[in-house]
Amino acid sequence: SRRRQSPPLSCACCRTHLLNLVYNRTMLFGRALRASARVLAPVRTRTLSAEARERLGFDVVIVGGGPAGLASAIRLKQLSQERQKDLSVCVLEKAAALGDHILSGNVFEPRALDELLPNWRQMDDVPLQTPVTDDAFLYLTESGGAFRFPNALLPSELHNDGNFVISLSQLVRWLGAQAEELGVEIYPGFAASEVLYSEDRSAVVGVATRDMGIGKDGQPKATYERGMELHARQVLFAEGCRGSCSEEVMRTFGLREGKDEQTYGLGIKEVWEVPEE
Repeated sequence: SRRRQSPPLSCACCRTHLLNLVYNRTMLFGRALRASARVLAPVRTRTLSAEARERLGFDVVIVGGGPAGLASAIRLKQLSQERQKDLSVCVLEKAAALGDHILSGNVFEPRALDELLPNWRQMDDVPLQTPVTDDAFLYLTESGGAFRFPNALLPSELHNDGNFVISLSQLVRWLGAQAEELGVEIYPGFAASEVLYSEDRSAVVGVATRDMGIGKDGQPKATYERGMELHARQVLFAEGCRGSCSEEVMRTFGLREGKDEQTYGLGIKEVWEVPEE
């Protein structure tokens, strides 16, 4: 779809306000304890939509701070440096910290990382330290036994030579550090809850974050903070296969029409604690 070229909306006071929101979230619990120890003055009734949202402007906003979103942010900043053009890139992540919603252990094929960061093997803090040393593909029988397929009969996709056993959560945190070193602005703890469209709804122009400080009854509390609007020339949705914003964009622009149905797999993870001896 066509993109509207928005004028820069960024300003120092808006960014300061967004950083203040991050800090304020950590203070909510303490405020609640103090409030319970004293009588509060009556609070003026406020409606959720009465206050205008503050706006930030970027060249690119990426929704989702997982491997795809962070790799995209890193590559964009690399390209901007190569072409000597200043490109502002922002990543929104709903988890309180990068990696908090990435729970998977992983057998990692490093080919994409070789292309993204060719010198990663020379870095001291890279979380890829356990190479795969052996593969075993077993068929489990109903009687409790098993037999192993010869590796020579397995397709190439099931050979893990050169791969690494990693924590995907640790990899995401490491990628976040690499992105920030390149100048990417990362805001964890802020979920994109609304897609912003141009006036004729022909293009996506940004996203808005969720309002904070809303009580269980749906009414704003004393700690209520209006969400922020983040406008961008390009918006990249990297929030997973069933992200709410992505689903809305697909419905709005009919991106799934005439396409095969998406397929999903259910994975079950079991964590074992093994004694060191």
